[in-house]
Amino acid sequence: MHKIKRALISVFDKSGIVEFARTLHQLNIEIISTGGTAKLLLENGIPCKMVSEITGAAEMLDGRVKTLHPKIHGAILAKRDDPDHQKQLQDHDITPIDMVVVNLYPFEKVTSEPGVSLDDAIENIDIGGPSMIRSAAKNFAGVAVVTSPMQYTTILEELIKNNCVITLETRRMLATDAFRLTHRYDGSITKYLQGSDAIEFQENLVLSFEKIQDLRYGENPHQAAAFYREIGANNTGITDLKQLHGKELSFNNLLDLDTVVKMVKTFDQPCSVIVKHNNPCGVAIGEDIFSAHEKALATDAVSAFGGIFGFNRTLDLKTAEKLKEIFIEVIVAPDFDQHAFELLAKKKNVRLIQLDLNQKTAVEFDYKRVSGGLLIQDSDTKTIAEIELKVVSQRQPTPDEWQALKFAWNVVKWVKSNAVIYCLDDRTIGIGAGQMSRVDSSLLAIDKATRAGLSLAGTVVASDAFFPFRDGVDVAAEAGATAIIQPGGSVRDEEVIQSANEHDLALVFTGIRHFRH
Repeated sequence: MHKIKRALISVFDKSGIVEFARTLHQLNIEIISTGGTAKLLLENGIPCKMVSEITGAAEMLDGRVKTLHPKIHGAILAKRDDPDHQKQLQDHDITPIDMVVVNLYPFEKVTSEPGVSLDDAIENIDIGGPSMIRSAAKNFAGVAVVTSPMQYTTILEELIKNNCVITLETRRMLATDAFRLTHRYDGSITKYLQGSDAIEFQENLVLSFEKIQDLRYGENPHQAAAFYREIGANNTGITDLKQLHGKELSFNNLLDLDTVVKMVKTFDQPCSVIVKHNNPCGVAIGEDIFSAHEKALATDAVSAFGGIFGFNRTLDLKTAEKLKEIFIEVIVAPDFDQHAFELLAKKKNVRLIQLDLNQKTAVEFDYKRVSGGLLIQDSDTKTIAEIELKVVSQRQPTPDEWQALKFAWNVVKWVKSNAVIYCLDDRTIGIGAGQMSRVDSSLLAIDKATRAGLSLAGTVVASDAFFPFRDGVDVAAEAGATAIIQPGGSVRDEEVIQSANEHDLALVFTGIRHFRH
């Protein structure tokens, strides 16, 4: 394999570049450079040639054109083992470039700043950098492409160890990283130009995510997993969480945590949410989070064991003392009172998560992987305030029932289909989730409430989709419910309405459903 004899260095992020270039010079590797990079190297006593000396053309258009020249790209792209390529280099007086050290204008950083102008964004779209990176990565058989300061130490160690030779395996790895970088870079530009709030189903979908961390395993111990953040998204969601204490979050913890956070953000009043296996097992609001927590836990204290607990107010000591009595996987809140934190931190494994719950929930896509493809939809962000509610029963809901119905509708959208829940105006009483029959969901909710010692008298019922038969209404009435909110739209709506009237129930249609699979 041939030695590295000539390197082109042109970097925006100059971290570690002086030390890197100095070692290249000590290894008798010739350095070509541009603009600010060349100035920095020369100031530090590291000889280098300006690209303009090689090309015979000055930088122009405010630096937009520097390296876009055959004497640069020909030097990078020529096949080292192709006699015809080598003859063409000789004919055009082009000396091969064996290493390209380039990183890019900080487009993502600039466009993440509030108030950035379109002109500033455009000027941070790198052209020459990606072109050189792609050229070098394409020709990795003969060229090493270095795109991050994080790679400098490894490259120098290999150059010193192998007498200025970079192995094919390393060059291939570097090329892979390079194409991954340009893919991300182009994706960020695409996302910015189309608008981060745009909900469009593109013919060719470009997704770009960066890894936050590897996870111990996925849904099950035999599955590998990792946690990623979407690049360029203006909704950080749970990717912005700050873990204050406890074991590393698991794959399932993160799934449940996402549901908890979305639920507590639904309510303006102090709210407590408990989630287990991505279903709420208790939701309540109150004058403070202590009272909300007591009501939420009372819904299903058995299922709450090992659950994820969420609050939309700072966690205080009084509430923490109650939480300490329970086995909990994760607690998330906007903040923790110092005494509350110190008390809960005595539990070695409980994860204490701080997360800003005031951030706006942005419009975004919901992705679901299927074998060989991807299903995409916009998120179910429709709120009850946006719905035209229609009373279809003879009896109108009372003011208290209206309040309870709205609370129930805000909760039922987070319960796995088929979902039927029983609520008061400030808490869940019975939750029936994920049954194949809507009647079964209703019966499950009743059974859970009964086993928890809770009365269903005077409750209201919410169903995430229409009751296909009157039996669901009959069951609710027999349990003691006085009002129902559901989408409507069944071919047997008249039978369902008739049942409500027979039982003197108030029945409200929303016109929309909240399936959650």
